[in-house]
Amino acid sequence: MSAVLVIGGDKIDSITSVLQDFSFEKVTHWDARNPSVVKKEIPQDVQLVIMLTNFLNHNAMNKFKNEAKRKAIEFICAKRSESSVFCELCKKYNPHGCILDKK
Repeated sequence: MSAVLVIGGDKIDSITSVLQDFSFEKVTHWDARNPSVVKKEIPQDVQLVIMLTNFLNHNAMNKFKNEAKRKAIEFICAKRSESSVFCELCKKYNPHGCILDKK
C-alpha cells in the first residue's frame, strides 16, 4: 500500500482524486492550522510528503522537510490547487511529460 501525507490546506478533496490517479491508496491530511502540528512525527508508512505552501508556516515546513530528508522520504512542495499538485507529481514521477489515462 502506498501512503501520502498532505500537510497544509483545509479541504483537499480535489487533490485526493489526483493522488488516487497516481496510485496513492492512503491519504493522510494534517491541516496545520494549529501550531502544535510541528510536534507530530511523519507516520512510518508514508512514502511521500506533500507540503501545501499557501497554508503552511515556515517552522512547520522546515521541520517536516528536514524530517523527510532524515527518514529518506520523498517530498514535494506545491500550492493548494489540483493542477499545482498534479504538475509537481509529474515532475517527480515522470520528468519527460505526464499523461494520465482518465477513465
